[in-house]
Amino acid sequence: MASHEENTASSPRQDASGVPPWPAQRYEAERDVAVRAARRAAHLIRMHAGQVGDVREKGTHDLVTHVDEEAQRLIIDTLRSAFPGYDVLAEEGTGGRIDPVAGGHRWIIDPIDGTTNFTHGVPPYAVSIALQRGDTLVLGVVLDVARDELFTAIRGGGAFANGVRVRVSRTAALAEGLLATGFPYRRFEHLDAYLGVLRQFLLKTRGVRRHGVASIDLAYVACGRFDGFFETGLQPWDVAAGTVLVIEAGGQVTDFGGDGNPVFDRQIVASNGLLHGALCEVLAPLREIRL
Repeated sequence: MASHEENTASSPRQDASGVPPWPAQRYEAERDVAVRAARRAAHLIRMHAGQVGDVREKGTHDLVTHVDEEAQRLIIDTLRSAFPGYDVLAEEGTGGRIDPVAGGHRWIIDPIDGTTNFTHGVPPYAVSIALQRGDTLVLGVVLDVARDELFTAIRGGGAFANGVRVRVSRTAALAEGLLATGFPYRRFEHLDAYLGVLRQFLLKTRGVRRHGVASIDLAYVACGRFDGFFETGLQPWDVAAGTVLVIEAGGQVTDFGGDGNPVFDRQIVASNGLLHGALCEVLAPLREIRL
């Protein structure tokens, strides 16, 4: 298996935003620490999968356990010990308005993406860690805990799965596409509209899958396993790391209208780029819906 040092040696390329990237090696140290933090958390998570007794609801169908909280503490301690000047935005304990622009560097952390899956012992569930500088995401790490599959990307340096470079698919026809989504589970007033769009995708594609773990769905788009992903009602920690993966794998990430900053917009569509227009066309009835 190729090492990170070998893989990230390729010259940085201009990303989908058209902004020349920073040298990838600038964030290699942060990537390595984020990977170490994710693996520390994953060790804890594996020991408790499907065996948690203190499941609590933060909101409708929005679960948290002591494992989420302890995993988050392990991750933050690891990151802060190496980069004490970096801010942190993490799922557990976050409340109020979130500023989409970081004052400097800011870690964006989901200690367990897919807590419902985790509490039932049903894969996948993942650790997701991103790094933001100002208004730009510069690093993404997603660790599929059950499969021990590691996805990493540094802005300008490409995307990797277990150290092997990956690219989005070349599927150019919606009829040949395999998509992923997540269903509304906190608010249901727009459920009929969502199901109407889902019906169109079921009719017009090869199928739609629902993992319940946005970071994994985005990582699979980056790897070319899925051709596209869409969902509304997500938080920054659900999608930040996966967004870096998709962009660095050559894909496209926007809101349902094809614009905006989906990480903080509670509405995201990611694709291989070739299918992006077709996905946004089907998603048009949901453009004003942000659950």
